Parts: sequence; structure tokens; C-alpha cells
Amino acid sequence: MKTLFKNIKQLLQVRDSGVLKVSGAEMKELPSISNAWMLVEDDRIADFGSMNDAYTGDFDEAVDLSGKMLLPSWCDSHTHIVYAGNREQEFADRIKGLTYEEIANRGGGILNSAETLQKTSENELYEQSARRLEEVIGLGTGAVEIKSGYGLTEDAELKMLRVIRKLKENYQLPVKATFLGAHAIPSEFKSEPKIYMDLVIEEILPEVARQELAEYIDIFCEKGYFSVEDTNRLLTEAKKLGLKPKIHVNQFHSIGGIKAAVDHGALSVDHLEVMTSEDLEILKNSQTIPVALPSCSLFLSIPYTPARDLIDAGLPLALATDFNPGSTPSGNMNLVISLACIKMKMTPEEAINAATINGAYAMELSEEVGSITRGKKANFIVTKEIPSYTFLPYAFGTNSIDSVYLNGKIWQHESAKSL
Repeated sequence: MKTLFKNIKQLLQVRDSGVLKVSGAEMKELPSISNAWMLVEDDRIADFGSMNDAYTGDFDEAVDLSGKMLLPSWCDSHTHIVYAGNREQEFADRIKGLTYEEIANRGGGILNSAETLQKTSENELYEQSARRLEEVIGLGTGAVEIKSGYGLTEDAELKMLRVIRKLKENYQLPVKATFLGAHAIPSEFKSEPKIYMDLVIEEILPEVARQELAEYIDIFCEKGYFSVEDTNRLLTEAKKLGLKPKIHVNQFHSIGGIKAAVDHGALSVDHLEVMTSEDLEILKNSQTIPVALPSCSLFLSIPYTPARDLIDAGLPLALATDFNPGSTPSGNMNLVISLACIKMKMTPEEAINAATINGAYAMELSEEVGSITRGKKANFIVTKEIPSYTFLPYAFGTNSIDSVYLNGKIWQHESAKSL
């Protein structure tokens, strides 16, 4: 099946196949073709060019995109989409003055979600999660990473990872799974947290690897959660089992998590709301990509990742949602891009690069998605008639998406498929 998209007002993020990420000053450039066409053959981008040099080959269907723009789907490299229930009461508690950390210390937060998830059937967990995945696809996301971490027991963590696997099987977009058993210390282990780490490392992690339920390993390296020593221990054992690190660091404090991540060859370090000059230097001498989560900063009223410092230091930067029930109950990448521009002083070009090609890189998917490149998956967004791509972050409350395509086919919202 060959589909010709013609009269595209602007074809954005046009890249050669060798570009896997962009860093520093490169992020200011967003290659595009005005008045363009693009040919999709089956599920792949076959060719593209200017309407001034129009496509003359055969095709089965033509789609006229006059006045509309076309760009690759958002690549969301950090989510917790698989969870049970919500935590709106904690939202109200924060309004009344409690902090995220205070809520967690009295049994709320992650432990609250874990208790709910442990009581939720696998089928119901799948149904809830599938609805969220469909929501974010409709908002333009065409590749996603999903973490466990709201189970905190072997049975519940494996249940979460099986649900992620089922989502990957049932929905036609790349889905990457991350094991985050070290997300919080269960209340029954508060006085002896090492025993919980022993459980994660010696019992749950080997079973995750045996069943091939995850590609990545994560840990919340933060005061009150898991130490640098815990991080080094977990990542060492995970490497033996073939899981690569993608870890939570520097959300509230800088305690050495970035160095630990880089020492273990982490694919990404995520959050980074608190950064020191030493942290920045460590990242400059690594292959690890920083990932910013600005909608988390918005929701918790905490500092934003210092994007300008990272980019101006020559580093790459990816943007992701952190979609979860406690600190970011939103999977809207369009909002993330707006926040990156408004609150982190990223240019529209930098934000779009961070949400597409660099987001793909943070999931090891940039050879498949993240740019308009011959041979890549035809996962892309068609905008409504907008004046320029700057309108996307500018009109932060407007839905500027006309349609979403996955594997070359227009995506239609459907009710969640059952197990």
C-alpha cells in the first residue's frame, strides 16, 4: 500500500539516517521542507521532497494536507502509565500545604499506589492502563517507555511487567519496558531497607530477566528512598542479567546518583531538577542522555531542569512526561513542549528535537522513529491548519493535532482490548 501525502505546508524534522540524536547547538536546528510531499509504503516512510519537484511515481491513495504540517510522533521516554486508581486526595493535601515528601513519609505517595495496585486484578490493571495508552496516542505519542514500580512485591511487580508486555503486543507502537522495583521502600521494610534491596536484587530481578519482561533497570536514587550504594549494587547485578540503566536522579537532591549512573553506562538520567556544576561535568564526559520532566515540576511546584545549562554545555536533552498518578497525572507531550519553552527557556526547535529524535534515542529507538527519515516507521502527526510550528508550544491550551498515524495508518481511538 502506497499513500502519497501532498501539499504539506511544512514537513518537519527531516533527517538523514545517520542522525540518532542532536546535542548542544545542533538542537537549535529543525530541518524542514516547505510545500512538501511524503510517500508512505506500507508501514515505512519511503520518500519525500518538495512539491516543486513533485512525486511522479505510482501510489494507491493521496491525502491532501494543504495548510497542515507533518512531523514525527512524540517519543515519550519516561512514563509510569501502568498503575491502578488515582491520588487526587494527595493533590488536595498539597494544596492545603503538605509537601510531596511529607505525604510520602506518612504512607502516601508511591506506597499508596502500591497498595492499590496489589489489590487490583491483572485484567483490570490492563484495562486502566490501555485507556491511558490510547489517550496519549491520540495526543501524538508514537513511542513510549513504561516502568513498573507500583508493585513493590514480586507478584505485583511481575504483574505490572506482564501488563506492559500485553500493551506492547496489542498496540502498534514501540513500547519499552523498565523494571523499577526500587521505586520506594515498602512500609514493612522501613526499619531494614537492606532486606528489601536483597529481595529486589536476589529474587525479583532474576525472575524479571528469566521471563524477559524488561530491557531496562531503574532506581529512585534520592534521599529517603535509595542510596548511591544501593544504586551501584543494583546496577551491577542488573548488568550481569543484560538490563541497561535508565534511572531517576537529582529530583530533590544531588547525592551522587549521576556519577553512579554514568559509571554504569546508563542510557539516560531522568529528572535532574537539582544540578551541580560537578554533575554537569560528569555528563559532559559521558554517552548518557539527560531527560527532563517539566510537567512534574509544574504539578509539584519544584524547580525545573536547567535545560539552558545542559544544552549550552553541548549536551543532548530529551523531554518526557513522567505520566504517573502522584506527581504527573498527564501524558500530554504537547504540554511538556510548551512548558519546556515557557519555563525552561528552550526554543521551539530545541523542544521539538528533545521530544522526537532525542526522546527516541533515550529508548534506543532512533533508528526506527523520531524523525522523518527514509526507511523509518511511518509514525507521525498531522497538525491542524496552524501559522507555524512555533504555534504548537505557544498555544499551550489548544489541541493543534488533526490526526495521528501509526505504521502508516491513521489511528482511530478504540476501546481497550481485554487480556
